[in-house]
Amino acid sequence: MRESVFTKIYPKRTINRIEAKLKLLGEDHHSLAILNFRILISLLLFIILLLTSSIGYILAPVIALLFYYVSEKVLLDYPIKKRGKKLEKEGLFFFQIMLLTLESGRSLGHALSLTVSFVDSELSSEFKKTLVEVKLGKSLNEALSDMKKRIPSEAINNTILNMVESNIYGNNIIQSLNHQIDFLREKQMLDVKAHINTLPTKVSIISVLFFVPIMLLIILAPVLIRYLVG
Repeated sequence: MRESVFTKIYPKRTINRIEAKLKLLGEDHHSLAILNFRILISLLLFIILLLTSSIGYILAPVIALLFYYVSEKVLLDYPIKKRGKKLEKEGLFFFQIMLLTLESGRSLGHALSLTVSFVDSELSSEFKKTLVEVKLGKSLNEALSDMKKRIPSEAINNTILNMVESNIYGNNIIQSLNHQIDFLREKQMLDVKAHINTLPTKVSIISVLFFVPIMLLIILAPVLIRYLVG
């Protein structure tokens, strides 16, 4: 009953959006818990600022609305992006092991079973869930397609899509997997280069925030001392 009341408060598309993001995070929490937490904290911020600040009538609605919209990015969007990068790093090793099993003549389902038994990672756990769904009655293609809803990485999802298409149409899955491994390796190299390119900017910001004030203090110290003594 309580859940149905809250369901009527929020738009259906909002609930569906949060549920989809929770799946991408690999979380089992209900979307209503996130929505209720967000609106409750926003209301608390509104009341506290309204009662404690002399300009609360201005700050309260601004801060409350800011938290309401930013909290989704902080609690969901950023962790989803971070998880996607983690899965891509794990995917390079996972698919390399899987490729070896496929080259030994294993079927796709058997290759996945062997790979998840040898590889311990978050991506491997997601494939284990998929294999459990197969044991419960889903087809491998259907379970792999559903798995894409839990993976926040386009590169990994493209690999899963190629698995499904190869399994349906009989394409060369080994060649396809080789291409995806090369793509993941190149993508990781590009990410590293992009991170290196941002280092000079980060160093400059640190210099401005810390070293420049210290240098100014050293330069102006004699003047300040004479002013204080005099």
